[in-house]
Amino acid sequence: MSKRVRRWIVNVVIGVLLVVGLALIFNEPIKNWIIDNMAQNHIEQLTKKKVATNTKKKTTFDFRKVKSLGVNEVAHAAVNQNGILTIGKLAIPSVGMHLPIVKGLSNDALATGGATMKANQKMGRGNYALAGHYMLNNGTNLFSPLDNIKLGAAVYITNLSRVYQYKVTVKKVVNPYATELIADVAGKKLITLITCADGGVNRLAIQGTLVTSVKATKTNLALFSK
Repeated sequence: MSKRVRRWIVNVVIGVLLVVGLALIFNEPIKNWIIDNMAQNHIEQLTKKKVATNTKKKTTFDFRKVKSLGVNEVAHAAVNQNGILTIGKLAIPSVGMHLPIVKGLSNDALATGGATMKANQKMGRGNYALAGHYMLNNGTNLFSPLDNIKLGAAVYITNLSRVYQYKVTVKKVVNPYATELIADVAGKKLITLITCADGGVNRLAIQGTLVTSVKATKTNLALFSK
């Protein structure tokens, strides 16, 4: 093999390693940027008509099929945005959370916003349960800001017809099998938000009680915009 050929091979290998290295370095920032943009697009493009249409569609609620949020999962969600069933919006102003509410527990749904955990749950009734990914090394995307939520904080959700305000009354770390937290409780109107804790070993559970339910207006819907 000539020196010229060897030098060309070495340069190609160095070039490949450089590209791979840059991809690894910028992997998380790029992933977080894509997630943030997907969420923002669904918030801005949601209409009452879309809410009504998406609410009627079928999807999966099998939590056993949920995967960790890697590059492949984010890429798949980005490509399949037309299949995301956005049915509302979530806002927690005190920790800077503004997310779409997506029907079902598909990986695409969880890569985009807060995913509904039960097939027939309705806002303002029973225990409205949402799951969301916790982003390592990032305190702003998806359900990561729940780390900083305090008791008494206001949680807002809307289906664009009404705005529901809840007050946080519970914040605790539980084991992954504490499914009783998302069950309905007789006589109570609750919201429950679930995300990972302790590196995925446990779950952080936030629960609040309904304070008010009012007609959606231009003024109160502004709560759901960044």
